[in-house]
Amino acid sequence: MNNLAKRTIFGALFVIVMTFCVTFDKITYFCLFWLIMLYGMREFFNISIGESMKLQRGLALMSGLCGFLAVYLLECCPKVPANCVSVLTACCFLLLLVIPVSCIFRQNHEDHGNLSYIYAALLYIALPIALSPRLVMDCEIYDGWMLLSLFIIIWLSDVGAYCIGTALGQKPDSKKLAPSISPKKSWWGFWGAVVLGTATAVGLHYLTWLPFTLGHCIAVGVIISVGAVAGDLVESLWKRHFHVKDSGNAIPGHGGVLDRFDSSLVAIPLASIYLSLFGLI
Repeated sequence: MNNLAKRTIFGALFVIVMTFCVTFDKITYFCLFWLIMLYGMREFFNISIGESMKLQRGLALMSGLCGFLAVYLLECCPKVPANCVSVLTACCFLLLLVIPVSCIFRQNHEDHGNLSYIYAALLYIALPIALSPRLVMDCEIYDGWMLLSLFIIIWLSDVGAYCIGTALGQKPDSKKLAPSISPKKSWWGFWGAVVLGTATAVGLHYLTWLPFTLGHCIAVGVIISVGAVAGDLVESLWKRHFHVKDSGNAIPGHGGVLDRFDSSLVAIPLASIYLSLFGLI
């Protein structure tokens, strides 16, 4: 099977799994995003610190899970006692404190600087995913269509960036977006992402998948498109720093989990912040 066929088949399966898990119910949503967090953080640790600091890696994964579960219960399970959320939140922060303390008992301290990558994974991967439950509830009713709509905007903005960037951005006189990070990305691709991403948001508004006014949908489309490009470049910068082509091989033809969700790690939190500021979620 050639690479194009592999990318097409597994890309289609990826979209099907995402659509089913996000829209079916809150349990499938939680399981999917917990796996995304788990594999995303593991991939980041593998390319950054390798096999070192296994205990600290495990504590970071547990902290991320506790934080995600606390927000999930708060937003998606309003009948759960408040003290459960409080305990999970306390565990999350306690683990954050235990991580550096646990380093005292390590025999080898020469790689202590790797501790910064433990916290980088928590901020870069765990925190954005932990905030996602705010986007899947309509009062007390689970509704994953809005979150799926935001992903659709990201996916189609990526298509716009690729198509316009390939058609117009590879000419000798085309200005590159960030040549020291990703030499092939151009300003043509950036504007292609913004235009198609915004057009997608407008289309989803008329399909009633995005339950906001047209003005807010346009703003969300622009924010997500810009955030998706930024997220792609952020991961490219990490991979260039660690001298790797892909973050992993979890998805055949597409690389790792981070390679598939790099755009959303910036775009989704930005959209969530915007919607929160205007009281839309």
